[in-house]
Amino acid sequence: MIKAAYLHIPFCEHICHYCDFNKVFLKGQPVDDYLQALDQEMKMTLSHYPTNQLETIFVGGGTPTSLNEQQLERFCESINRNLPKSENLEFTFEANPGDLSTDKLQILKDAGVNRISLGVQTFNDELLKKIGRVHRAKDVYQTIERAKAIGFENISIDLIFSLPTQTVTDFKESLAEAFTLDITHYSAYSLIIEPKTVFYNLLKKGKLPTPGEDIEAQMYEMLMGEMEKNSFSQYEISNFSKPGFESRHNLTYWNNEYYYGFGAGAHSYVNGNRRSNSGPLKKYIDQIKGGVLPVFEDHQVTKAEQMEEEMFLGLRKTEGVSISHFTEKFDVDPLKLFEKEIADLVAKQWIDVKSNHIFLTKKGRFLGNEVFQSFLVG
Repeated sequence: MIKAAYLHIPFCEHICHYCDFNKVFLKGQPVDDYLQALDQEMKMTLSHYPTNQLETIFVGGGTPTSLNEQQLERFCESINRNLPKSENLEFTFEANPGDLSTDKLQILKDAGVNRISLGVQTFNDELLKKIGRVHRAKDVYQTIERAKAIGFENISIDLIFSLPTQTVTDFKESLAEAFTLDITHYSAYSLIIEPKTVFYNLLKKGKLPTPGEDIEAQMYEMLMGEMEKNSFSQYEISNFSKPGFESRHNLTYWNNEYYYGFGAGAHSYVNGNRRSNSGPLKKYIDQIKGGVLPVFEDHQVTKAEQMEEEMFLGLRKTEGVSISHFTEKFDVDPLKLFEKEIADLVAKQWIDVKSNHIFLTKKGRFLGNEVFQSFLVG
């Protein structure tokens, strides 16, 4: 059963120097045509691949809240009309600090949105300029205050560390600011420099002073320690929450469960197939207008691939991979299937096996990608 849906709004008023997502500048784009196409894609997909009710809906981007009030209201109405929702729905919208007016927050609240995720990245205004963000620290405080006044209780922020010229002290100061916000969830990621970004081009020219791996590791260790001190539980490599406020949507991915992906460039995992949609807006819209689903790639996941994915996605969670669940799902014991890989990783003290779970050690969290690659045995 499909229990989660992701919807992609690719529009941004400004594109950050590190960003490689499927995004386009908002100005001059066919926003209304795109929202109409999204509406049709939801209808068409649900008729082909129905579900009883969704437990999570996540609207990401781009910047979903770059839509104007009328577009935002129309979009939310389209979601509520097309997607069946459970009573205990987690309904998240991504936003940038400063983008959320009181009117937009009220539209979201009235539509049933109950979780806001803000792309804060850092509280250092100089660093915000360097990475191409248009908001400043004051916008974070104002936006969160506004959201709480409207009635939002489940608020998350994203932070990035290992930014160019960032020091351990600077990151610690950003964390201290973050803990003053009285919110329920934090995501914190190290900067990954992707091709086709401003930062990638600067790096190739030797003009991007990054902190380096040792400093990055210090920042990550400090992050884990500060989160624990402030009573936030690390339930996944990069995610920390108060009890009961884990991101249920992201847990769908790490639990290797099915989900819909709607919008240009969106990915989905439905009935054993991983699909990606066409990315260019015109192609996406034209395919929908032509009455066909906008599928760009469609891959039927083999059982071997499913088992590999179950391991490397599940190991992202602090609790790790449930041995009994894996055995029930695939009719094979992971301790036997991956006997050599597990033995090697246990010997390195990167993973451990206890109480029906295979999980990363603290040491292993610093080397997650190397651990995950061990299970790509094909």
